Amino acid sequence: MERLITNYVEVCSIILFGVGFMTLLLNNNMIKKIIGLNIMDTAIFLFFISRGYIKGKYAPIVIDKFKGVDAYINPIPTSLMLTGIVISISMTAFMLALTIKLYEKYETIDLGEILKMKEV
Repeated sequence: MERLITNYVEVCSIILFGVGFMTLLLNNNMIKKIIGLNIMDTAIFLFFISRGYIKGKYAPIVIDKFKGVDAYINPIPTSLMLTGIVISISMTAFMLALTIKLYEKYETIDLGEILKMKEV
């Protein structure tokens, strides 16, 4: 139980990932599926950023004088997560554009109804 309290950010990110995954699986609405995927992305970003933070160390920005390599955190996880956020936003915009095109063609955003119409 103590580890659960100590690692509360990681536990929250795992719960968020589960919520997003269940939203993705249980809904036929395309917008809700996109929201579920975004929740999963956010959970992954939260997890990696929380693992990259080290208490007592500084951000890798030298202001007054260089304090030594061991005084700073590694900037690579943060930069990778920023890249992931940009890709996530781009993919969300692309999925929403495809959803609009599906709505224009089939006049619904329910995936089950679209698959029924496609079979006919």
